[in-house]
Amino acid sequence: MFSSVWKSVATNIETQLTSYYFRVQKIRKVGFRGMHSTLEDVMVGGMEVKILPALQDNYMYLIVDNKTREAAVVDPVDPDLVIKTVQEHNVKLNKVLTTHHHWDHAGGNEKLVKMWTGELDVYGGDDRIGAMNHKVQQDDSFTIGGLNVRCLSTPCHTTGHICYHVTSADGQGPGAVFTGDTLFQGGCGRFFEGTPEEMYDALCAKLSALPDDTKVFCGHEYTLQNMSFARHVEPDSKIIQNRIEWAKLRRAAKDPTVPSTIGVEKSWNPFMRVHESIVQQHAGGETNPIDTMGKLRKEKDNFKA
Repeated sequence: MFSSVWKSVATNIETQLTSYYFRVQKIRKVGFRGMHSTLEDVMVGGMEVKILPALQDNYMYLIVDNKTREAAVVDPVDPDLVIKTVQEHNVKLNKVLTTHHHWDHAGGNEKLVKMWTGELDVYGGDDRIGAMNHKVQQDDSFTIGGLNVRCLSTPCHTTGHICYHVTSADGQGPGAVFTGDTLFQGGCGRFFEGTPEEMYDALCAKLSALPDDTKVFCGHEYTLQNMSFARHVEPDSKIIQNRIEWAKLRRAAKDPTVPSTIGVEKSWNPFMRVHESIVQQHAGGETNPIDTMGKLRKEKDNFKA
């Protein structure tokens, strides 16, 4: 009994420290106002995805079913901007999709639920997520109006991380996947609570199995930093160099670099290329892709662009 009580206390302390860390880091770097990127809309087969910047480099997403105008928001850390956008575009918000429990993704859940006049279904895969009332796991599904949502369990960055694959009711169009801190453009999240095996399964089994033209909406604007490391791993890659130049132009105009696609991530993201001999050679001649994954992540953790 004592051990279970102590485990509960330790979990609460860890959650609070994580929350304070992200709060201090984001407020210190960006302040209480200002946006790091412009607001943009992306049309993806039956849905509209509104890209909403938050904090220093986070992205929230408002997913709108074109036919019913029902909507869901992904990781609403800035509830005020979410509500403003919903009201301006007259859509029916009824769902929250939380990728993981870190404050800069889930920290706005409780405030949004209190501020919102209607009921909100709050989805997530971790009991540490505030206001969650629908816990999901691998292959659970639900709808946003006529859109279909399938949950992908991708533990590693956190043990309860969920990616959400959203497709139209008729199956037409590429669909979109909201990857939080599992898959970024040109990178992946730190292995805070998991292993190389888990990240390999997330990136190279589950996410790689999606159609190549699936749009990837990740949780942060990390593209230039990640692509700098990708160039370090594959210095002769023209694909990577061209992407860096494109991203520089986008960021100079404060335009977001999201979305990417699953197919193009396979062409430049070193963490999705751990089967490639050139990437394995960079990782010390490893021939095991899981060992390559682990060595790349350790190197990236200390990499200076």
